[in-house]
Amino acid sequence: MSPYNSKRTRNLYDPRSDKPFKISRSKIDLFIECARCFYMDRRLGVGRPPGFPFNLNNAVDHLLKLEFDQYRLSGLPHPMMTENKIDAIPYQNENLDKWRANASGVQYLHEDTNFTITGAIDDVWINSNTELIVVDYKATSKNETIDKLNDTWHIAYKRQMEIYQWLLKKNEYQVSNIGYFVYCNARRDKEAFNSILDFEINVIPYEGNTFWIEKKIFEIKDCLQGDNLPESSYRCNYCKYIGSVHSELLDLDIIN
Repeated sequence: MSPYNSKRTRNLYDPRSDKPFKISRSKIDLFIECARCFYMDRRLGVGRPPGFPFNLNNAVDHLLKLEFDQYRLSGLPHPMMTENKIDAIPYQNENLDKWRANASGVQYLHEDTNFTITGAIDDVWINSNTELIVVDYKATSKNETIDKLNDTWHIAYKRQMEIYQWLLKKNEYQVSNIGYFVYCNARRDKEAFNSILDFEINVIPYEGNTFWIEKKIFEIKDCLQGDNLPESSYRCNYCKYIGSVHSELLDLDIIN
C-alpha cells in the first residue's frame, strides 16, 4: 500500500482547460456522499485517506473472474446461471480485460460537460436477446443469508450497477435493465477454520434505473466550476472529524 499523498498536484480539475476530465464511478459516488469531500479531492487535490485494501474480497473477485472465464471460453452457461434459471452465458468481448481494469474501465465522453465517465466492471453476461447483463461480485461474512439488498447502504451498490449499465448503453450496446449481484457470504457456523472458508453464494437480480445519472453529471460540473467550497454533508464522518479536530486545536490555541 503506497503512502498517503495529502496534497496532489496532478489529475485536478481546471475550469479553464478544454481537455476532457476523467470522473470515475467511485468519484460520482463520493460527490453524492459529500460534495465538499469531492471538491477537495478533484479540485484542490486533498483526498480522503484511503482505507486498507480488502485482500480477501479481492481474492474472491479474482477467482470468480477466473471461474467464469472458463465458461466464457467454452460458450457454456455457468452452473450458477442454470441453477437460478438465468437465460445467459458469459459474454465474450476483446475489450473485457480493459473494461475490468481500474486504470481504464468502460469509458464514455459526456460532451456537454467534457467529462470522460469511467467505471471498472466485474463481469458481463449476454442473454438470448443479445442484451448485455451487468454483473457485480460482492463478498462478505455475515450470520444471515444474503438474498436481497434491502439495507440502506446497499443503495451505493445499486448506483454502482446503474452507472455500469449507463456506460455500456452510451457505448451503443444493448443492455438489459436487469443485472445480477453474485454475493459470496463466508459462513461462520462451522466448527473450525481448518484453512477453508466455506461460502454461501446467492445470485441476486436487480432492475437498474439510470434516469438520475445525467442530472448528477451536470451537478458535478457546476460544483467543479465554482470557486467556493461546497457545504459538507451532515452524514459525512470525515467532515465531522475534521471539524472536531479544528475545534479542539482552536481551544488549545494551536491554530488561530
